[in-house]
Amino acid sequence: MGFGMTTVLLNLHNSGLWPIGTAILAMGIFYGGLAQIVAGIMEFKKGNTFGTTAFTSYGFFWLTLVFLLMAPKMGWWDAPTDGAMAAYLIMWGLFTLFMFIATLRLNRAIQFIFGSLTILFALLAIRDITGNAVIGDIAGIEGIICGASAIYLAMAEVINEYYGRTVLPIGPVV
Repeated sequence: MGFGMTTVLLNLHNSGLWPIGTAILAMGIFYGGLAQIVAGIMEFKKGNTFGTTAFTSYGFFWLTLVFLLMAPKMGWWDAPTDGAMAAYLIMWGLFTLFMFIATLRLNRAIQFIFGSLTILFALLAIRDITGNAVIGDIAGIEGIICGASAIYLAMAEVINEYYGRTVLPIGPVV
């Protein structure tokens, strides 16, 4: 839920619906960031390498993203150039692509999340390289879909476990 809700909120901004603000930044720090790091530590204790890597990495993604956005506003450093942001997004996109490959052994819902997240990072990098605002708007819409799919999977896992059966399908494990 931390990843999904935070991703939806940020991409409401990316799609041009509202400016970035405290609600998005607070979610990025606390629910997208810190809560996912805690979840990653819990996955480590369960021996789940994929969960550990995904949750801790994307938790730190959110913390670094908020820092990149806030440090210049606080007068600590200059804002990153569009090229630097594109490189940052490309690195996260490559990481996500490799995580997507790992999902090919998991359920369809998580495959969709990581596949759409790979596309999102690519679109955001292209936006920053080209300066094309329309690509940013498209990325925002795609990011809302990605985040909504993560919300769906999180709730499906909770509801299905609670009811002891499949209430919300997540697709077969390959």
